[in-house]
Amino acid sequence: MDFFAICNIIFKKIIEEIHPILGTDDAAKVIGMGADSTPTKYIDKVAEDIAINIISEERLCRQIISEEAGIVSALGDNGTIFLDPIDGTYNAIMNIPFFAVSIAYGENGIIKKGFVGNLANGDIFLSERGKGAFLNGKQIHTSCVSALNECCMSIYGKHNQYDRVINLIRKIRRFRQFGASALEISYVGAGKIDGFIDLRQNLRATDIAAGILILQEAGGNVSDQNGEPVILPNEVSINNCLIGTNGILHRKVIEYLR
Repeated sequence: MDFFAICNIIFKKIIEEIHPILGTDDAAKVIGMGADSTPTKYIDKVAEDIAINIISEERLCRQIISEEAGIVSALGDNGTIFLDPIDGTYNAIMNIPFFAVSIAYGENGIIKKGFVGNLANGDIFLSERGKGAFLNGKQIHTSCVSALNECCMSIYGKHNQYDRVINLIRKIRRFRQFGASALEISYVGAGKIDGFIDLRQNLRATDIAAGILILQEAGGNVSDQNGEPVILPNEVSINNCLIGTNGILHRKVIEYLR
């Protein structure tokens, strides 16, 4: 069974198991600390157990890097899977319909396949290096917006970055914060928004690996806040900033954030 078929099985099983607890007190219970040093909620653990068990049973990779469990040895011969079982945990706990499972497969430091599934509405983004990006089976492309005053972007920053963030917000037409980075980056790939900017230095490889490939394969550009490549380490204790755009706007965004 191939990567995408297994991801679809994981996706459907997580939906089946978590939907009865969406918006409940049980979903929000803290049951421990994750490998990323943030509290693990019950809903995260349910989703992660499903994904890790299926990936291991199918021998899909040699190791799994997951937000809650950290590095997990799997039974496959090659490759690493970056797993965020629920991207947008707060949204899931509050039953806000914008949260996803994010799964990326890489070898030798190169992400080769990505899957982001919206667990609330069933949308599936997927990509394979060199073969494009797709939403629900239809190929997607970034927008053609070239002017900041015509674009819509998802923008995050800390209080001490207020001046930099406001400088950009003043130049664009509208901004949004949806609360699930993997989906937001994928939305840039689909041309639904024109950019995703997160300067908080708290994005882990598990959050962004699949979304980055989807955006790049859709024609977009991804970098850190200085325009340098984003490094995806094989652990969840190292955090990143990220700028992802339709490509046309990339240099302008970086200039206004300096």
